[in-house]
Amino acid sequence: MRSKSINFQQTSQVVDRRQQLEQWLHQCRTGTLELFESIDETTFCHQAHSEFSPVGWHLGHIGYTESLWLLERQTGIKPEFPEYRRLFVADGLPKSERVKLPPISEIKTYLEAIRNKVLLRLETVDLEQEERLWRWLLQHESQHTETIAFVMQLQRWHDRAPVGASWQNLTTQNKFTVHPALNSSTVPANCLDSEMVCIESGEFTQGNDSIDALDNERTAHQVCLDTYYIDRYPVTCGQYRAFIEAGSYQNPTWWSKSGWKWVQSGQVTKPLYWSEDHRWDNHPVCGVSWYEADAYARFVGKRLPSEAEWEKAAGGDCTYPWGEDIPTENHCNHDNTVNQTTPVNAYPVGQSVYGCYDLLGNVWEWTSTIFEGYEGFASYPYPGYSQVYFDREHWVLKGGSWATRPWALRSSFRNWYYPDVRQILAGFRCAKNK
Repeated sequence: MRSKSINFQQTSQVVDRRQQLEQWLHQCRTGTLELFESIDETTFCHQAHSEFSPVGWHLGHIGYTESLWLLERQTGIKPEFPEYRRLFVADGLPKSERVKLPPISEIKTYLEAIRNKVLLRLETVDLEQEERLWRWLLQHESQHTETIAFVMQLQRWHDRAPVGASWQNLTTQNKFTVHPALNSSTVPANCLDSEMVCIESGEFTQGNDSIDALDNERTAHQVCLDTYYIDRYPVTCGQYRAFIEAGSYQNPTWWSKSGWKWVQSGQVTKPLYWSEDHRWDNHPVCGVSWYEADAYARFVGKRLPSEAEWEKAAGGDCTYPWGEDIPTENHCNHDNTVNQTTPVNAYPVGQSVYGCYDLLGNVWEWTSTIFEGYEGFASYPYPGYSQVYFDREHWVLKGGSWATRPWALRSSFRNWYYPDVRQILAGFRCAKNK
């Protein structure tokens, strides 16, 4: 079996690898802090949704985790600001009690003090033993940065929404605007309607054994799939509009038993980030739960793709749909470059060998696969990182969003959430049998 290429290719010289790690650490942290440039203390500490911690807590947790794994556990260095330990540890305070945070400036000082010691240690660390851990920390920060981005989006919505307001009311106030360079009104809507590509039967390599691969991506293994069809693009707002206008949120025909119960209990009538502005019609629908994605697929006579089907369509044996070139702003919408969705056909350079667009970036995509470990799974760096979620209650999402950082962007990367969650930056595409 051929192993997938290492993401962000290692050089043969240890000194070059040190310099590369230092550069990535700097780039990643710069992108994280940019999200906090104009934030006020109230927003910093506010819990926008019961399922997520305040954005300020995520910033502190990034520093705590970096200190824990790169300093304390490896060298015995005493932690900076030990009084923060209980506040920023993941299994410490309940999310609702994480609102009592130190000032922004103090937490930034906390991160800087930790980073200075980390960079000093990088000068002499044995990378043959620890490089995987350092790359894991980059991805850990990347994941929390993405969480910060979509929690800030939720916060902006709550701050501006009067009682009974819907998301489209906010778009007319230019809070969530169409990017001028990618105005979807310039692309004919009918060019995307229900177009699918055929993926012929055969084997491919699922998973990833590279140094960047997280524990739940390992081990890489051969999978044989029958021929199937998959949407060339994610389902767009224009396509999803037909589902809404057909009264599908009031019709149990298309919903699973648990999905219909969810719709009724929450009185859901449209996706969370919905707009009636037709300029969004060629953007991917976003803010949908797994239940909504599954119901729409039934409505159009299709189904959600399995994780294996999605990953094969994304190129299978390559790190990215387009090959091994590191993601750039020409390949896909990621890394908070645009800070919103873009038309699903805006990145032809990033299409897969099968001709599928938007497989990385823009919105995460729900699959029909329950999250669990592959054969040979081994926890890293601790059991609770992935294994605790192998509870058969979480569904796999693939592909990343407009807020996903490049260190956590690859075809084998796996995300997971409960089927009723829609606050995240999630959409989907459909598949069907031959």
